[in-house]
Amino acid sequence: MNTSELDWFKSSYSSAQGDSCIEVAVTEQAIHVRDSKDVTRPSFAVDRGGWARFVTFAAEA
Repeated sequence: MNTSELDWFKSSYSSAQGDSCIEVAVTEQAIHVRDSKDVTRPSFAVDRGGWARFVTFAAEA
């Protein structure tokens, strides 16, 4: 899949300055993640289970 065709969005917790942010795009197969400051860099994808574990971990931290 060409990631430029995905619908990317930032967290509502992201600051207006755009520092230290990631963007995510959700597909049926995976959650795609990229650096919002440099969208030309390669993104990576994790399966839904991996993303759920990450979000749970981050919420508990």
